[in-house]
Amino acid sequence: MLLAEGRFLLERAAFRRARRRLATLPRGDGHPVLVFPGFCASDHSTANLRAVLGDLGYQTHGWGLGRNLRVDLERVEQMQRLVQDLAQRTGRKVSLIGWSLGGIFARELAKLDPGPVRQVITLGSPIRDDRRHTNASRLFELVNGKEPEVLGQGRFSGLDRAPPVPTTAILSRSDGIVHPNGSIQRADSGHERTENIVVRGSHLGLVHNPAATIAIADRLCQPDGHWQPFVPPSSHRRMFPPQELP
Repeated sequence: MLLAEGRFLLERAAFRRARRRLATLPRGDGHPVLVFPGFCASDHSTANLRAVLGDLGYQTHGWGLGRNLRVDLERVEQMQRLVQDLAQRTGRKVSLIGWSLGGIFARELAKLDPGPVRQVITLGSPIRDDRRHTNASRLFELVNGKEPEVLGQGRFSGLDRAPPVPTTAILSRSDGIVHPNGSIQRADSGHERTENIVVRGSHLGLVHNPAATIAIADRLCQPDGHWQPFVPPSSHRRMFPPQELP
């Protein structure tokens, strides 16, 4: 599956071809959406997704912190301020979307301060405490050490515990970077408003995966405080494989 990650080039091309159709998805209420990039990636990697969500009426924002490499207390505090400032500036709760490592950030920020967070959506994120679920663990440890600074402060532990806000984990069974078992939100995560959505595709392609974008748009357009589990729209049902998970 790792060797098959080159699929993302085809998936990105398919995303561009589907751009006009994606712009016809249900429009949202204009609330702010903050998107976190994956490990080693920058805001450039999430630009296509943010552009589509902007077309649907949301106030979309990248994290503006450069390449996602280091995980330390300073970076966590910067991200906390991002969420807080965005909520204060707009007067509305913020939906957090995170790809891969960015999804871990989104979940942990919602645990640290759930007040300004409307919901969390992760894309192929290794939300289990066992780093063996990801092929990027050695590179991550080379950059951050085996025990990153934030772990010593009691943060970023119990990754499988869901934040106290509606939380959606989007994953692919053919993910070549993060094993799908590592991206599953377990039913006993501690909160009822959690779900998993399975799509077809690669890990690198999740940020421009049409099915993932359809699911994200569906989740974002729900009225605040009226969360319901995802049901694939009849017009796109073929894009979603059977959702059974171990």
